[in-house]
Amino acid sequence: MVSSRRRRYRIGLALGIGATGILACGPACVERTVTITTVPDGAAVVLNDQEVGKSPVTVPFTWYGDYDLICRKDGFKSLKTNVRINAPWYQTPFIDLFAECLFPFTIRDNRAYEFQLESESLPARDELVGRANEFKDRALFEQK
Repeated sequence: MVSSRRRRYRIGLALGIGATGILACGPACVERTVTITTVPDGAAVVLNDQEVGKSPVTVPFTWYGDYDLICRKDGFKSLKTNVRINAPWYQTPFIDLFAECLFPFTIRDNRAYEFQLESESLPARDELVGRANEFKDRALFEQK
């Protein structure tokens, strides 16, 4: 016959192991995504020297901080900028342990940025010819 103290110990141990197993196998994590939208749509989006698709595009990211962004589309000036993604409050040290490992639900952090592309204005033909002639004259007749 098992004493009641030993029985309570075994039940407590089983409950503790079960709770630890549930927490360890739970879906606790943080899903981070950033959505880049351009006006007009369809611009090629390059994030940190890696082309990620045409706008609007949603991509996952791993860390918070600075990202280099380039948006290109025919007929529009290329946009080169820097995007700063600030960490939310639950990513501070020690709190992030619970958010990433022990919180029993998935936290979704979705960031969205929109950029306006400026139309590209090409110089007139006469202006281009004039600049070409000026460059040619400087190259041919300038003394070294």
